[in-house]
Amino acid sequence: MAKGQETPPDNDSRDKTNESDQKNKRISKESFKRAIRVLKFFKPYRTRYIVGFGFLVLTSVTTLAFPWLLGKLVDAGTNKNFQNINLYAYLLFGLFFLQSVFSYFRVTIFVYVTENTLALIRQATYSRLVRLHMDFFSQRRIGELTSRITSDVTMLQDLFTSTIAEFFRQFFMIIGGLFFLAYISFKLTLIMLSIVPVVVISAVFFGRYIRKLSRQTQDKVAESNTIVEETMQAIATVKAFANEFFESLRHKKSTEAVVKQAIKGGKARAAFIAFIIFCMFGAIVGVIWRASVLVAEGELSPGKMFGFVLYTAFMGASFAGIAELYATLQRAVGATERLMDILEEPIEDIAITQLDAITQSQKIEGDVVFDDVHFFYPSRKDFNVLNGISFKINKGETIAIVGPSGAGKTTMMQLMLRFYDPVSGEIRIDGKGIKEYPLSILRSQMALVPQDVLLFGGTIKENILYGKHLATDEEVMEAARKANAHDFIMSFPQQYETLVGERGISLSGGQRQRIAIARAVLRNPAILILDEATSSLDSESERLVQEALDKLMEGRTSFVIAHRLSTIRKADTILVLEKGVLKEIGNHDQLMQIPDGLYRSLSKLQFELS
Repeated sequence: MAKGQETPPDNDSRDKTNESDQKNKRISKESFKRAIRVLKFFKPYRTRYIVGFGFLVLTSVTTLAFPWLLGKLVDAGTNKNFQNINLYAYLLFGLFFLQSVFSYFRVTIFVYVTENTLALIRQATYSRLVRLHMDFFSQRRIGELTSRITSDVTMLQDLFTSTIAEFFRQFFMIIGGLFFLAYISFKLTLIMLSIVPVVVISAVFFGRYIRKLSRQTQDKVAESNTIVEETMQAIATVKAFANEFFESLRHKKSTEAVVKQAIKGGKARAAFIAFIIFCMFGAIVGVIWRASVLVAEGELSPGKMFGFVLYTAFMGASFAGIAELYATLQRAVGATERLMDILEEPIEDIAITQLDAITQSQKIEGDVVFDDVHFFYPSRKDFNVLNGISFKINKGETIAIVGPSGAGKTTMMQLMLRFYDPVSGEIRIDGKGIKEYPLSILRSQMALVPQDVLLFGGTIKENILYGKHLATDEEVMEAARKANAHDFIMSFPQQYETLVGERGISLSGGQRQRIAIARAVLRNPAILILDEATSSLDSESERLVQEALDKLMEGRTSFVIAHRLSTIRKADTILVLEKGVLKEIGNHDQLMQIPDGLYRSLSKLQFELS
């Protein structure tokens, strides 16, 4: 992509949303309704998930039965009823066996449903991403989009596998526990309800406050680390301006802020520990004290008191667990909403299946007309990149586009590929507006060789095949020969099966360019777009690449964007752009005859500098 004004401007406003705010987003009715749409991916597996919930209920029932049977066992021991002791012991072992079986099936079913559902979500999100308009990508960071398929989906994995199930399980435990507590002792239950839930809920909110202080401390540490990182990266500037003392003082202030915040958090944690020790255990002691009184008065047996205490502990843990699960649910709703942002984003009308053979009526010859084309990027409507561009090119001709950086050269090619559509005016190919061509048909008959070639991390053969997936090995090798790439490929031990590394890092710039040219050769396009394809190469690489490009351009309409004017002197037509306006048009000789012409001045400037 060319630099300057013609490049879609970055818009980071959507990226600056505070991540912690997103994660702790409150669940409103609207956000919940929007997030619940993701459940449509559950439809193929909803029967299994219902079965999994059945096993969840059974595990909860067995858990609730445990304190009851344990209380019976204690009473049997107190009464020295050895027959009942053995009976309740056997029942407890059987209970644990059933719970382990129910838990196994619950977990395996939830994992099966979740993993398959998440695969559908990942597939749908990725398929949506690759079909989104270019303007979408120009306004977002790649890392942000990648996180949608990784971290956000992973958050849903926890939600579907455990959070939802645990939320219902804890709720069921509270309701069932209340039933058993009331059955054991209604008086004691009223006392418990007046003490334990209040203490648990207070502890939950206290814990949130401590986590908030902890996050603030981490933020202060991050600020301090940022100062160190910035200073080390710009150490030469720091020393050149003799600002060592200033930077040391800045770092000292930041570390003192860390200490102050950390001490504040430490005091809060100390108070929380004291609160837990006094209130939580005090509440439990209070319940046990009252239960002991009831035992002494004969209103409660020791076994029932033991079961009551266990149910109270279970309920306290469930109250705390539901609060934590609700916080997790809040984060999951935020992640789901961000995924739905992508899944509901408008997409290009382009096929995602393998393209069939192009019919004769769909075949492009290569006549191109720009008719009064105006354009601005959607994110910068106040700045016109192209202003009334008009020209006509016949099939098979080579057209060079030159001009200062930011003149609109690359933008013209993006409009040809329909990455964007003109704001006004029309682009026609073979006398037909490009909007009348299906996007798949249009782009399949064009090929782009950019300045910075980014290869995929597979083999050389796979990268060449990207131009035509069903090509034979002979076609791949012939394309490589035409691109002057076959010889260097064969010099590698693995030849065409050589791994190019991430983004093609294991190959030189010239080698990457020639592989990109081989890809374009294999595609056999009607229209070829070369975006400064030789500008960053050394002399020898440029010679080899230029030879390959000359072969590639034969017999097809070729658009060449170039800063080096020496490479486009043989072009049939040269378009000279400046600030989005077509200033001059003609071949090299014609343009050199224009007094004070822009092309002539650019040529002289490059000649003087060379």
